[in-house]
Amino acid sequence: MADASLKLQAAMVATMKADVALTALLAAPGIYDLAPPSASFPYITLGRSDVADWSTGTEEGGEHLVTLHVWSQGSGKAQCLRIMREATRTLGGLDPVLDGHFIVSFRLEYSEAVYDEDARLHHGLLRYRALVERTG
Repeated sequence: MADASLKLQAAMVATMKADVALTALLAAPGIYDLAPPSASFPYITLGRSDVADWSTGTEEGGEHLVTLHVWSQGSGKAQCLRIMREATRTLGGLDPVLDGHFIVSFRLEYSEAVYDEDARLHHGLLRYRALVERTG
């Protein structure tokens, strides 16, 4: 299941990086697994990834929960919310075919935007749920 998780996350990142409207809202390069301390705002990072067995008697698969974090220093939540909206729109076009796997279902499960007083940042959370079957 770890193989499918890595492929799913790589496909999500590639899809987001290929979208001009989304990347126009971010400081280059804009999308990180782990952002360096010198990263310019705003940007997106990959967060928590959970996988649970979703196999049947005949099919091998997993339920994947992938969290994205949106980080913004913009005044007000508008910038953070725009990035969250664009990321969700972009990922709606995620190609379901992964090498050796197929995304049966992919949807936004949860979103939240908060202001972190200590860091003085707007922080958006996007949690996606994907059901992925092994094809090979």
